[in-house]
Amino acid sequence: MAEMNSNYLQIVPNDFINMVAKVYSNKALFEKIPTMMLWGMPGVGKSQAVKQAGEALAEKTAKKVNVTVASLLLMNPIDLRGIPSKEVTDAGEAVARWLTPEIFQMDASDDVINILFLDEISAAPPSVQAAAYQICLDKRIGEHNLPKNCIVIAAGNRITDKAVAYKMPKPLGNRLTHFEMIPSVEDWKRWAYNNEIDTRIIAFINAHNKYLCQFNPQSDDVAFATPRSWEMVNTYLQLGEATKDANSIETYFSCIAGTVGLGVAQEFKTYVDVYDSLPSWEDIESGVLKQIPKNIATNRPDIMFALSSMIASKVTTIGKDVNVNDEKSVNAYDDMITNVFTFVDSFKAREFVTLVARDICTASSNTVVRIIFDNKKFAKCADDIGDMIL
Repeated sequence: MAEMNSNYLQIVPNDFINMVAKVYSNKALFEKIPTMMLWGMPGVGKSQAVKQAGEALAEKTAKKVNVTVASLLLMNPIDLRGIPSKEVTDAGEAVARWLTPEIFQMDASDDVINILFLDEISAAPPSVQAAAYQICLDKRIGEHNLPKNCIVIAAGNRITDKAVAYKMPKPLGNRLTHFEMIPSVEDWKRWAYNNEIDTRIIAFINAHNKYLCQFNPQSDDVAFATPRSWEMVNTYLQLGEATKDANSIETYFSCIAGTVGLGVAQEFKTYVDVYDSLPSWEDIESGVLKQIPKNIATNRPDIMFALSSMIASKVTTIGKDVNVNDEKSVNAYDDMITNVFTFVDSFKAREFVTLVARDICTASSNTVVRIIFDNKKFAKCADDIGDMIL
C-alpha cells in the first residue's frame, strides 16, 4: 500500500499495475491523462510492472495492448525528433521534413492501446530529456504526433541510488505524475506464485524477508539481492530442472552467488537443504498424509516457512488450471483443498495456517477464491484464524 515519501507517494508494483489499468480504462478521459513517472532503485521491477500493467489493461478493456520500449540512455535527441530530409512543396520550394522515428510507428486502431515506455529517462543526457518534454506533455515532438490511443509512461533510477542518473529538469518533472516504486514481500509473493518462480525461492524470502532486496547505494558490491536478481536465480534453478540435475544448487552455486551475492547464496543453499526434507506434496494433495509427521520439527520456523510456501505454491499453480465451468474440474480442486487443509489444520502454530491461507487467496483469481471459501474444511480453518487471513 502507498506510503508518504518526501513529496510524492511510494507504491508497490501490484498497486501500480492495478492503478494503470483502472485509470486508462476510462474512455472519456483517456487522452487527457498525464504521463506517469516511476522512480525506483535498480532491480525493484519498474520495467516488469509496466509490462504487466499493459497485460492488466488489455484484460480490463478487452483491447490489444502494445508496449514500445524506448531506452533513452541509448538515444540521441535526433532519435526522438527524426532525421531531416529534403522535400519540395507544390510551389517548388525546398523544405526540410523530419522523417518519422520508428517509435512513432504505432497501430492507431480503435481496438488497440499503445504504451510508449520511456525507460531510463533519468539516465538520459539532459539534451535527450529536453527532447522528451513534448512527448510527455503533448504526446508529440515537432510535427510528429503519437496516435490518440497512446499512453506514455516513464521510469528511471533515483540520483540517491548512485546509478547513472541526471537531475531531472523541473520543466520536465512538472509534466509528469510521480511515484516511487518500492519492494514489498507480500506484493512480490503474489507475483512469484503466478510466474513460476521456484517454490524454494519463495519459501526462503518468506522466512527471510530482508533478502528480497539488499540494494545499498553506499556499497561497492555488484552482486546483490533484488526482485530482478531473484528472477535470474530462478532461471539457473530451471536449468537444473531441464537437465534433471538433482543437485542443481551445487552445480549452479557459483552463478547464484554471482547474482545475489555470496553470503545470501550460502544462506539460500542451507535453506534448500531444509526444503528437501519436507513431506511429499503428492501425499498431502491426495489425502494420504493428514497431519504433520512426527519427525518434522514444527518448532523450527525455517521448516514451517518452507512447508507453508511449498503448499501455497502448489495449490496456486493447480488453481490456475481449474475450469470453473466444468463441474468435474471444480470438484477435483475442491477435493484437493479438503485434503490440503485437513493437513494444514494440524499445524500447531496457527500463524502458519494463516500464512498458507492468505498466500493462496492473495495469489489466486477471484473465481478460484470463491471455490476455496465454499470448501467446508477451508471455511473451518478460516473461522479459526478469523481476520488474520485478510
